[in-house]
Amino acid sequence: MLYRNLYIENAEAASDIRVLDGKFAEIAPHLDPMEGEEVVDFGGKLALPPFIESHVHLDTCLTAGEPKWNMSGTLFEGIETWALRKETLSKKDVHDRVNKAVRLYAANGIQHIRTHVDVTDPKLIAMEAMIELREELKDVMNIQIVAFPQEGIESYPNGRQLMEDAVKMGADCVGAIPHFEFTREYSVSSLNYAMELAEKYGRLVDVHCDEIDDEASRGLETLAARALESGLTDRVTASHTTAMHSYNNAYVQRLMRLLKMSGINFVSNPLVNTHLQGRIDTYPKRRGITRVKELREAGINVSFGHDDIFDPWYPMGTGSMRDVVFMGLHVCQMMGYEEIRSSYNFISNNAARTLHLGDSYGIEAGRPASFIVLDAKDYYDALNTNAPVLASIKNGRKIAESVPGTKKALF
Repeated sequence: MLYRNLYIENAEAASDIRVLDGKFAEIAPHLDPMEGEEVVDFGGKLALPPFIESHVHLDTCLTAGEPKWNMSGTLFEGIETWALRKETLSKKDVHDRVNKAVRLYAANGIQHIRTHVDVTDPKLIAMEAMIELREELKDVMNIQIVAFPQEGIESYPNGRQLMEDAVKMGADCVGAIPHFEFTREYSVSSLNYAMELAEKYGRLVDVHCDEIDDEASRGLETLAARALESGLTDRVTASHTTAMHSYNNAYVQRLMRLLKMSGINFVSNPLVNTHLQGRIDTYPKRRGITRVKELREAGINVSFGHDDIFDPWYPMGTGSMRDVVFMGLHVCQMMGYEEIRSSYNFISNNAARTLHLGDSYGIEAGRPASFIVLDAKDYYDALNTNAPVLASIKNGRKIAESVPGTKKALF
């Protein structure tokens, strides 16, 4: 298969892409078709590596309003509401909702998802269902599973054993939620346990870290120190870290040294945290997002995630990573031309580092032929016009497509 006239990652000149046996065989301008080769001419559209959802909760998706709405809009009412919803959880329930959500994602150019799955459930129903789904959907979606203790490791009955059981079942990553533990001592203990578990079983780590407006919530320093000391370094991810928006600058200056030394990744969730955080503020109100710009300037890897899709924490969502990037650039005040143009990296190359995809990701000869085509010439235009994904190709196979609609004023 020969795909012609594509601007790869904002390139100034168009290239052609030849795919053979599910891999990128050649990438160069003006490739001549081989005898009998099928040719698709995109006429100068943007080609990018597949989009990546680096943080979502698929087990909770599409449950908003069940059994009640989160009327306060807070993280903690969301957790309480989900605890009620868990009482009616079944494998079929999870299967049906996740299949719908994955199709939303695929239509929007996503081919990789890291999902956090609640394991504060003695039956581990959602974990069992997600492991089955990971296998069922592997040809269309690469799914990484985080064993996530929504109600705490030390603060939930038998929390440690449930975490280990989930890892033994096949979770790819170990999670934690230090800011929700009962005490500071429990917080530190939960992080130590999560890191020990990851070392024992050779897993990645992704922690819901300091997702709170409290500047005294400082699980991040513990996580980064343990990552450095253990040698897990970039196998560790700190998600959310919204308390960082409340840290004083003197403390952040000292903390940045440790963060750079540790090599850990960060995931920011602009839609959900802008919605959840700052709820008890009067004025001025905090924006509710971590220090993305400062982390990037320090050379630290940051990616963006959706976090939630129509569930107790976020009452909206369509699986479009464009919405995530669009909000993130606004609230982080990263609206310079080059910042906008290169912002696709938050949901592609940066996220690939977070998920440790290695050589299986990227538009390069010899790698799996997975890429997407957007109805724009570069990402600035794609973001600004909400350009549709014309085609999503995974391992040489088209898994999603769209036909652009037209809009015009009638005057």
